Amino acid sequence: MSVNESHGSPHRQTSMRTPLGRVRSLGPSHSGTTDFWRQRITAVALVLLIVPVILVVMMLLGRNQAGAAQILGSPMVAIVMLLFIGASAWHMKIGMQVVIEDYVHNEMAKLAAIMANNFFSIAVALASIYAILKLSSGV
Repeated sequence: MSVNESHGSPHRQTSMRTPLGRVRSLGPSHSGTTDFWRQRITAVALVLLIVPVILVVMMLLGRNQAGAAQILGSPMVAIVMLLFIGASAWHMKIGMQVVIEDYVHNEMAKLAAIMANNFFSIAVALASIYAILKLSSGV
């Protein structure tokens, strides 16, 4: 009697893969660690961008709109601010989605909260990007 026959299945195939190898990159939605890595990448981007953003904010202190438009009119400053807005909005969206998925147990409420989170993140990003572009273009 072979090993497979002793377990009740004479045609059962055995796999050489470990249990971890069989489930690697497969989370509940089969997307694996995509959101985990995206959140870590945006966190690193925010760490790198926070010093220039703090410097820009310090330069803006005490200025009127014309002074702010002059500072934000610099292409490099506007690019740094736009990168910061994009990274922070994406990081915020992913972080709140994780909280919602972990702590909201009613499926309908979870779906509504995730949709609201997506719309809110997009609205914040678009409003911020519009403000930077408007100030940087001098219109």
